[in-house]
Amino acid sequence: MTGPVVPPAVLVAAGGALGAVLRWRVVAATPTTEYPAGTLVVNVVGSFVLAALTFAAADADIMLLFGTGACGAFTTFASFSVDVVALVDADRPVAAAGHALGNLLGAGLAVALAWLLVA
Repeated sequence: MTGPVVPPAVLVAAGGALGAVLRWRVVAATPTTEYPAGTLVVNVVGSFVLAALTFAAADADIMLLFGTGACGAFTTFASFSVDVVALVDADRPVAAAGHALGNLLGAGLAVALAWLLVA
């Protein structure tokens, strides 16, 4: 006999709530500087976690809860994009380019590390 089936939307919503709160805590705990380090941290860590789940062929419900839900809410392409534009607007094009490259390279390296560790 199996237990109750949790609807997919509930799994995604629960994971999303967890991911959003975790992102808020990470960004709030990141020292306030003129560089958006919190965004970089959540995007790199979230990329690693999502890749690890994917390469481990996690169960569909686990993917909904932690992949789509938690990682989807934890990572943030929107804040990343706004951060880059804000840095350009503040006449800091080098910081903007560094932030863009840092997020892309950091996330890519995190995915590669997950692949090496899990696949």
